[in-house]
Amino acid sequence: MSISVLIVDDHAIVRSGLRSMLADDDIEVVGEAVDGTQALEKTLKLKPDVVLLDIRMQRADGLAALQKIREKSPDTRVMILSTYDNPTYVARSVALGAKDYLLKGCSREVLLARIRDVANDKPPGDDSIMHSVRETMAQRKNSHADFPLTNRELQVLRHIALGLSNREIGASLEISVETVKEHVQNILRKINAVDRTQAAVWAVKRGLIP
Repeated sequence: MSISVLIVDDHAIVRSGLRSMLADDDIEVVGEAVDGTQALEKTLKLKPDVVLLDIRMQRADGLAALQKIREKSPDTRVMILSTYDNPTYVARSVALGAKDYLLKGCSREVLLARIRDVANDKPPGDDSIMHSVRETMAQRKNSHADFPLTNRELQVLRHIALGLSNREIGASLEISVETVKEHVQNILRKINAVDRTQAAVWAVKRGLIP
């Protein structure tokens, strides 16, 4: 049985190129979308196995679409395909439930292999951008004994420094938004920061973010 794929990108030439690249015995492109709004509509209508989703689009960006797709169609597997090797994009993709994150410069062989892995619920490999970010975000040991924060607070702070919202942090760490808010307040108090921006700068200066 073939793997059905929905391509989401605001450039027609990119969609056409991807359709050609994905032509294979076990993969079928069932539709295309030009923005995040259309991506959600076509996901609900076509029910693809995998949504291949760009992040930066002129209308309704990919991260907003990812969140809505995961809410409305939680069984749909979403894979990010972006030009941008941006840790914040990758981290937010992880928190919002993307299964993998690839750069558009990857080879056809890699793209096909990753789509098959995502369709079969295989986690990203060690060479994946998403794998390395997941490792950072899931880090539980505090190697900075002089820091005034608990291990959990350090985890939350790393997420803050990567630009994640309280909701995204909660989803990533599997804790409630209310618990995230408590941790954020404790972090700000302990490091004498007035807001999340100051906290993020504090984290970067101390090497908490690679």
